[in-house]
Amino acid sequence: MRPTGGPGEWRDRSGRAGGRVARACRRMAAFPALLVGLILLALLVGGAAAQDDRATVRLDGEPLFALSGTDTLDADQRARRVEQRLAVLVRGLEANPVARIETAGDERVIVVSGVRVTTVYPIDAEDNLTEIDGLASRWASAIEKGLTAAIARRTGFAGSFFADTFGALQTVLSRAGSSAVKVVPKLLAAALVMGVAILLATLVNRVQRFIFKRRITDRTLENLIRQLSYYSLILLGALVAADALGFSPGALVTGLGLTGLVLGFALKDILSNFVSGLLILTLRPFELGDQIVVGETEGGVERIELRATQIRTYDGRVALVPNAEVFTSRIVNNTADPVRRGNVLLQVGYDVKLGALIERLRASVASVKGVLPDRPVTVRVEDLGASAITLNIGFWTDSLRADYKETASSVRRHIASTMDDMGLPRPQPDLWRIAPAAPDDWARIWTATER
Repeated sequence: MRPTGGPGEWRDRSGRAGGRVARACRRMAAFPALLVGLILLALLVGGAAAQDDRATVRLDGEPLFALSGTDTLDADQRARRVEQRLAVLVRGLEANPVARIETAGDERVIVVSGVRVTTVYPIDAEDNLTEIDGLASRWASAIEKGLTAAIARRTGFAGSFFADTFGALQTVLSRAGSSAVKVVPKLLAAALVMGVAILLATLVNRVQRFIFKRRITDRTLENLIRQLSYYSLILLGALVAADALGFSPGALVTGLGLTGLVLGFALKDILSNFVSGLLILTLRPFELGDQIVVGETEGGVERIELRATQIRTYDGRVALVPNAEVFTSRIVNNTADPVRRGNVLLQVGYDVKLGALIERLRASVASVKGVLPDRPVTVRVEDLGASAITLNIGFWTDSLRADYKETASSVRRHIASTMDDMGLPRPQPDLWRIAPAAPDDWARIWTATER
């Protein structure tokens, strides 16, 4: 692989190694962060309903019992309904509430003062690892004690207002604490998994760089393998982190299916750049180190990522061109072949001896340093103009821009020296256009003469 520039063409960037590493780390972290965000969004939309965690029924912030979700209601909705019924009972009862248990097939119904507070389902007994009758008795006893304490608080200091306010505040704090106890360990576990995944992906990336440096000379293939392995490990870590948060793979697929259409429209450009990057790395219309022209951008390819292609222009600036634009645009690869043809146009007068001039030009251009000796120099008559003959002088040189520009400049200098040595003047136009310096003065003189 040839270097991306010749002597004097590219600046020495050794002092920017730290900045390049920092930018590379930010670019590597951007895609995993986006990927994790998409997965979490999909999980929130489609996977939240798939959790089977139990919800705690509270009265004035005091926990009474925990129940499970059913086919029609999830655990939180079911717990809120029970709490609403208990709140109504607290306002209507005076003292000594009694909870009765009624049998309805496989279910048990807890009734207080004719109000059906809750139903104990077989799933509740299974989740509590007990018999349904024993569980119904425990729930009924907890409801009686909770109602008795709540009624007593409302007959004490400051009455119902203080008890209701304090109870609402305690309920909110209890729910927040309970949620934190359940969620924080999962978040820490997910963060630990993602941290290990990123660390492992970075380590594998460095090991691959060390191995490929000695085994693979194709830098574009190396770049493809390294990026695919890196992001695959990040994706695997995101899936394991989602499982640590309590979401099953089925819930993840459901969430991605529900949000896929919206994400497809919202992230159309990002996905297009991602797919285009894979195609560029696979089909390889150009490689790292090639000097290409994409639209108005021309320079050497420094990096091909899954989002954009990094091109360093000839004036030292870095251009990040989106892969979708690169893949769909017309690309000119100046260094796809190691040699490149150059052309210089020369105008001479009709009074010169073309045969002698052409032979001198061939010999002069062929002696220029950088012109390939195994490719003949050509001198052709390009055009017969009104006052001059146009010659097209062709030569072959290295395709790198630095070498090509330097050689073309040397060819022009040798052509000018040859013209001077032969004493050939430059062609002069036969028609000259003369314009007066002061047209207003000339107009007044012309008017006065006519009179």
